[in-house]
Amino acid sequence: MIEIKGLHYQYDEDVEALHGIDLTIPDGQFIAILGHNGSGKSTLALHLNGLLLPTSGEVLVDGLNSKEPSDFWLIRQQVGMVFQNPDNQLIATSVEEDAAFGPENLGVEPAQIRKQVDEALAVVGMDAYKDKDVHLLSGGQKQRVAIAGVMAMRPKVLVLDEPTAMLDPRGRLEVMQAVQKLNKEEEITVVYITHMMEEAVAAHRILVMEQGKIVMDGTPEEIFTQVEALKRLRLDVPLAVEMAYRLRQQGYTLPESILTIDELAVALCP
Repeated sequence: MIEIKGLHYQYDEDVEALHGIDLTIPDGQFIAILGHNGSGKSTLALHLNGLLLPTSGEVLVDGLNSKEPSDFWLIRQQVGMVFQNPDNQLIATSVEEDAAFGPENLGVEPAQIRKQVDEALAVVGMDAYKDKDVHLLSGGQKQRVAIAGVMAMRPKVLVLDEPTAMLDPRGRLEVMQAVQKLNKEEEITVVYITHMMEEAVAAHRILVMEQGKIVMDGTPEEIFTQVEALKRLRLDVPLAVEMAYRLRQQGYTLPESILTIDELAVALCP
Protein backbone atom coordinates (compact mmCIF):
# COMPACT_ATOMS: atom_id res chain seq x y z
CA MET A 1 0.00 0.00 0.00
CA ILE A 2 1.11 3.55 -0.78
CA GLU A 3 0.11 6.29 1.64
CA ILE A 4 0.69 9.96 0.87
CA LYS A 5 0.10 12.38 3.72
CA GLY A 6 0.08 16.16 3.36
CA LEU A 7 2.53 16.11 0.45
CA HIS A 8 3.92 19.48 -0.59
CA TYR A 9 6.71 19.92 -3.12
CA GLN A 10 8.48 23.14 -4.15
CA TYR A 11 10.86 23.37 -7.09
CA ASP A 12 12.10 26.65 -5.67
CA GLU A 13 10.85 29.31 -3.28
CA ASP A 14 8.36 30.65 -5.81
CA VAL A 15 7.00 27.46 -7.41
CA GLU A 16 5.00 24.96 -5.38
CA ALA A 17 4.10 22.04 -7.64
CA LEU A 18 2.10 19.96 -5.13
CA HIS A 19 -0.24 21.41 -2.52
CA GLY A 20 -1.05 19.08 0.37
CA ILE A 21 -1.75 15.79 -1.45
CA ASP A 22 -3.46 13.09 0.65
CA LEU A 23 -3.82 9.77 -1.14
CA THR A 24 -3.99 6.05 -0.38
CA ILE A 25 -3.34 3.47 -3.12
CA PRO A 26 -4.29 -0.08 -2.07
CA ASP A 27 -2.30 -3.09 -3.28
CA GLY A 28 -3.38 -4.36 -6.69
CA GLN A 29 -5.24 -1.20 -7.76
CA PHE A 30 -4.92 0.26 -11.26
CA ILE A 31 -5.00 4.06 -10.99
CA ALA A 32 -4.95 6.46 -13.93
CA ILE A 33 -3.88 10.05 -13.30
CA LEU A 34 -5.20 12.76 -15.62
CA GLY A 35 -4.45 16.45 -15.86
CA HIS A 36 -3.21 19.01 -18.36
CA ASN A 37 0.48 19.90 -18.59
CA GLY A 38 1.68 21.52 -15.39
CA SER A 39 -1.07 20.06 -13.20
CA GLY A 40 1.44 18.15 -11.04
CA LYS A 41 0.79 14.58 -12.14
CA SER A 42 4.37 13.76 -13.16
CA THR A 43 5.73 15.47 -10.04
CA LEU A 44 3.45 13.28 -7.94
CA ALA A 45 4.59 10.15 -9.80
CA LEU A 46 8.26 10.95 -9.20
CA HIS A 47 7.61 10.96 -5.44
CA LEU A 48 6.34 7.38 -5.47
CA ASN A 49 9.80 5.83 -5.72
CA GLY A 50 11.89 8.63 -4.28
CA LEU A 51 13.10 10.31 -7.46
CA LEU A 52 11.74 13.43 -5.75
CA LEU A 53 11.46 13.88 -1.99
CA PRO A 54 8.71 15.87 -0.25
CA THR A 55 9.32 19.45 0.77
CA SER A 56 6.91 18.58 3.56
CA GLY A 57 4.60 15.66 4.25
CA GLU A 58 5.29 11.96 3.79
CA VAL A 59 5.25 9.24 1.14
CA LEU A 60 5.02 5.74 2.64
CA VAL A 61 5.38 2.49 0.68
CA ASP A 62 4.37 -0.47 2.83
CA GLY A 63 5.33 1.65 5.81
CA LEU A 64 8.71 2.66 4.37
CA ASN A 65 9.27 6.44 4.38
CA SER A 66 10.96 7.95 1.32
CA LYS A 67 12.59 10.61 3.51
CA GLU A 68 14.37 7.99 5.62
CA PRO A 69 17.82 7.11 4.21
CA SER A 70 17.49 3.55 5.48
CA ASP A 71 14.23 3.06 3.54
CA PHE A 72 15.18 4.81 0.32
CA TRP A 73 16.63 1.91 -1.69
CA LEU A 74 14.05 -0.54 -0.40
CA ILE A 75 11.36 1.74 -1.84
CA ARG A 76 13.22 1.91 -5.16
CA GLN A 77 13.13 -1.89 -5.31
CA GLN A 78 9.39 -2.01 -4.66
CA VAL A 79 8.31 0.81 -7.00
CA GLY A 80 9.45 0.68 -10.62
CA MET A 81 9.24 3.61 -13.06
CA VAL A 82 8.64 3.56 -16.82
CA PHE A 83 8.97 6.84 -18.71
CA GLN A 84 7.58 8.33 -21.91
CA ASN A 85 10.52 7.63 -24.22
CA PRO A 86 11.76 4.01 -24.08
CA ASP A 87 15.02 4.97 -25.80
CA ASN A 88 15.96 6.90 -22.66
CA GLN A 89 15.45 3.81 -20.49
CA LEU A 90 16.93 1.00 -22.57
CA ILE A 91 20.55 0.30 -21.66
CA ALA A 92 21.87 -2.83 -23.35
CA THR A 93 22.15 -4.04 -26.93
CA SER A 94 19.84 -7.05 -26.85
CA VAL A 95 16.38 -7.48 -25.34
CA GLU A 96 17.51 -10.14 -22.88
CA GLU A 97 20.55 -8.15 -21.73
CA ASP A 98 18.43 -5.09 -21.15
CA ALA A 99 15.90 -6.97 -19.04
CA ALA A 100 18.75 -8.43 -16.99
CA PHE A 101 20.38 -5.08 -16.24
CA GLY A 102 18.27 -4.25 -13.17
CA PRO A 103 18.50 -7.61 -11.38
CA GLU A 104 22.25 -7.70 -12.02
CA ASN A 105 22.67 -4.33 -10.32
CA LEU A 106 20.62 -5.56 -7.38
CA GLY A 107 23.10 -8.42 -6.92
CA VAL A 108 20.66 -11.19 -7.80
CA GLU A 109 22.23 -14.62 -8.37
CA PRO A 110 22.73 -15.52 -12.08
CA ALA A 111 20.30 -18.47 -12.04
CA GLN A 112 17.63 -16.30 -10.43
CA ILE A 113 18.30 -13.50 -12.93
CA ARG A 114 17.60 -15.92 -15.76
CA LYS A 115 14.31 -16.93 -14.15
CA GLN A 116 13.21 -13.34 -13.47
CA VAL A 117 14.15 -12.16 -16.97
CA ASP A 118 12.35 -15.06 -18.67
CA GLU A 119 9.22 -14.43 -16.61
CA ALA A 120 9.29 -10.66 -17.21
CA LEU A 121 9.71 -10.99 -20.97
CA ALA A 122 6.95 -13.60 -21.13
CA VAL A 123 4.45 -11.50 -19.23
CA VAL A 124 4.86 -8.56 -21.65
CA GLY A 125 4.89 -10.84 -24.69
CA MET A 126 8.52 -10.24 -25.65
CA ASP A 127 10.05 -13.65 -24.85
CA ALA A 128 10.27 -14.55 -28.55
CA TYR A 129 12.41 -11.44 -29.10
CA LYS A 130 14.96 -12.00 -26.33
CA ASP A 131 17.92 -12.34 -28.75
CA LYS A 132 16.88 -9.37 -30.91
CA ASP A 133 18.81 -6.10 -31.00
CA VAL A 134 16.83 -3.42 -29.20
CA HIS A 135 17.38 -0.84 -31.95
CA LEU A 136 15.51 -3.08 -34.44
CA LEU A 137 12.29 -3.08 -32.42
CA SER A 138 9.19 -0.96 -32.98
CA GLY A 139 8.25 1.75 -30.50
CA GLY A 140 5.64 -0.42 -28.81
CA GLN A 141 8.06 -3.33 -28.54
CA LYS A 142 10.74 -1.08 -27.04
CA GLN A 143 8.31 0.17 -24.43
CA ARG A 144 7.35 -3.40 -23.54
CA VAL A 145 11.05 -4.22 -23.12
CA ALA A 146 11.39 -1.18 -20.83
CA ILE A 147 8.48 -2.51 -18.77
CA ALA A 148 10.07 -5.97 -18.69
CA GLY A 149 13.33 -4.45 -17.43
CA VAL A 150 11.44 -2.97 -14.51
CA MET A 151 9.38 -6.12 -13.90
CA ALA A 152 12.50 -8.29 -13.81
CA MET A 153 13.38 -6.52 -10.55
CA ARG A 154 10.11 -7.87 -9.08
CA PRO A 155 8.53 -4.57 -7.95
CA LYS A 156 5.14 -4.48 -6.26
CA VAL A 157 4.19 -1.19 -7.91
CA LEU A 158 4.62 -0.06 -11.53
CA VAL A 159 4.47 3.68 -12.24
CA LEU A 160 4.16 4.67 -15.90
CA ASP A 161 4.49 8.31 -16.95
CA GLU A 162 2.72 8.72 -20.31
CA PRO A 163 4.27 5.51 -21.69
CA THR A 164 2.30 5.59 -24.96
CA ALA A 165 2.64 9.29 -25.80
CA MET A 166 5.26 8.68 -28.49
CA LEU A 167 3.68 5.54 -29.96
CA ASP A 168 1.36 4.82 -32.87
CA PRO A 169 -2.05 3.20 -32.23
CA ARG A 170 -0.69 -0.34 -32.52
CA GLY A 171 2.13 0.43 -30.09
CA ARG A 172 -0.31 2.00 -27.63
CA LEU A 173 -2.49 -1.11 -27.77
CA GLU A 174 0.52 -3.39 -27.17
CA VAL A 175 1.60 -1.43 -24.11
CA MET A 176 -1.90 -1.20 -22.65
CA GLN A 177 -2.45 -4.93 -23.05
CA ALA A 178 0.84 -5.63 -21.28
CA VAL A 179 0.02 -3.26 -18.41
CA GLN A 180 -3.47 -4.70 -17.94
CA LYS A 181 -2.05 -8.22 -17.90
CA LEU A 182 0.48 -7.26 -15.21
CA ASN A 183 -2.29 -5.78 -13.10
CA LYS A 184 -4.83 -8.58 -13.54
CA GLU A 185 -2.63 -11.68 -13.65
CA GLU A 186 0.43 -10.61 -11.65
CA GLU A 187 -1.54 -8.36 -9.23
CA ILE A 188 0.93 -5.51 -9.75
CA THR A 189 -0.27 -2.15 -8.48
CA VAL A 190 -0.31 0.26 -11.45
CA VAL A 191 -0.14 4.05 -11.41
CA TYR A 192 -0.64 5.20 -14.99
CA ILE A 193 -0.28 8.82 -16.13
CA THR A 194 -1.85 9.53 -19.49
CA HIS A 195 -3.42 12.09 -21.80
CA MET A 196 -5.22 9.28 -23.63
CA MET A 197 -8.73 9.14 -22.18
CA GLU A 198 -9.51 5.77 -23.78
CA GLU A 199 -6.59 4.31 -21.83
CA ALA A 200 -7.88 5.71 -18.53
CA VAL A 201 -11.15 3.79 -19.02
CA ALA A 202 -9.23 0.57 -18.24
CA ALA A 203 -8.32 1.76 -14.73
CA HIS A 204 -10.12 0.87 -11.52
CA ARG A 205 -9.86 4.46 -10.34
CA ILE A 206 -9.10 7.85 -11.89
CA LEU A 207 -7.49 10.86 -10.25
CA VAL A 208 -7.77 14.26 -11.92
CA MET A 209 -5.18 16.87 -10.96
CA GLU A 210 -5.26 20.65 -11.31
CA GLN A 211 -2.72 23.16 -9.99
CA GLY A 212 -0.96 20.60 -7.81
CA LYS A 213 -4.11 19.22 -6.19
CA ILE A 214 -6.35 16.20 -6.68
CA VAL A 215 -9.67 17.72 -7.70
CA MET A 216 -11.54 14.56 -8.75
CA ASP A 217 -11.24 10.97 -7.53
CA GLY A 218 -13.51 8.11 -8.55
CA THR A 219 -14.21 5.20 -10.88
CA PRO A 220 -14.11 5.78 -14.64
CA GLU A 221 -17.93 5.87 -14.64
CA GLU A 222 -17.99 8.46 -11.86
CA ILE A 223 -15.36 10.67 -13.50
CA PHE A 224 -16.36 10.52 -17.16
CA THR A 225 -20.04 11.21 -16.51
CA GLN A 226 -18.92 14.68 -15.37
CA VAL A 227 -18.33 15.91 -18.90
CA GLU A 228 -18.84 19.61 -18.20
CA ALA A 229 -16.56 19.55 -15.15
CA LEU A 230 -13.79 17.88 -17.17
CA LYS A 231 -14.15 20.39 -19.98
CA ARG A 232 -13.79 23.23 -17.47
CA LEU A 233 -10.50 21.61 -16.47
CA ARG A 234 -9.45 21.67 -20.15
CA LEU A 235 -9.61 17.88 -20.42
CA ASP A 236 -11.19 15.70 -23.08
CA VAL A 237 -13.35 12.64 -22.50
CA PRO A 238 -13.30 9.31 -24.36
CA LEU A 239 -14.84 9.51 -27.84
CA ALA A 240 -17.79 7.29 -26.89
CA VAL A 241 -18.51 9.45 -23.84
CA GLU A 242 -18.40 12.62 -25.97
CA MET A 243 -20.73 11.11 -28.60
CA ALA A 244 -23.21 9.89 -25.98
CA TYR A 245 -23.15 13.30 -24.30
CA ARG A 246 -23.95 15.09 -27.54
CA LEU A 247 -26.69 12.61 -28.44
CA ARG A 248 -28.33 13.17 -25.04
CA GLN A 249 -28.30 16.89 -25.77
CA GLN A 250 -30.22 16.08 -28.98
CA GLY A 251 -32.88 14.23 -26.99
CA TYR A 252 -31.65 10.63 -27.10
CA THR A 253 -32.09 8.59 -23.93
CA LEU A 254 -28.80 6.82 -23.27
CA PRO A 255 -27.23 5.32 -20.12
CA GLU A 256 -24.84 7.60 -18.25
CA SER A 257 -22.44 4.65 -17.83
CA ILE A 258 -21.33 4.50 -21.49
CA LEU A 259 -17.52 4.56 -21.73
CA THR A 260 -16.62 2.60 -24.87
CA ILE A 261 -17.67 2.51 -28.51
CA ASP A 262 -19.02 -1.03 -28.03
CA GLU A 263 -21.22 0.14 -25.14
CA LEU A 264 -22.46 3.06 -27.24
CA ALA A 265 -23.26 0.75 -30.16
CA VAL A 266 -25.27 -1.59 -27.92
CA ALA A 267 -27.19 1.36 -26.43
CA LEU A 268 -28.05 2.71 -29.90
CA CYS A 269 -28.88 -0.67 -31.46
CA PRO A 270 -30.26 -2.88 -28.64
